Amino acid sequence: MLILITYDVNTETAAGRTRLRKVAKQCVNYGTRVQNSVFECILDNTQMIKLKAILTDIIDEQTDSLRFYNLGNKHTTKVDHVGVSKGIKVEEPLIF
Repeated sequence: MLILITYDVNTETAAGRTRLRKVAKQCVNYGTRVQNSVFECILDNTQMIKLKAILTDIIDEQTDSLRFYNLGNKHTTKVDHVGVSKGIKVEEPLIF
């Protein structure tokens, strides 16, 4: 399934900047950055649960935010893009 992950991490402190780097690093391990704090990830349910737990452990829920948008398995009809593409070519096989 295609999962769109977005995050907003408070970077006013050194700890916040560290959290931001950790969140981005984990997201890169699972998907493709399409904008600064936005990743497209092709995940199965087990991977989704694992990544959500990892990211939740990293952030400070009092100052940071995570959003997970499940676009499902039929995502080709749900993604419309204009301009330079940095995302996953969802029509082609993905090899990791």
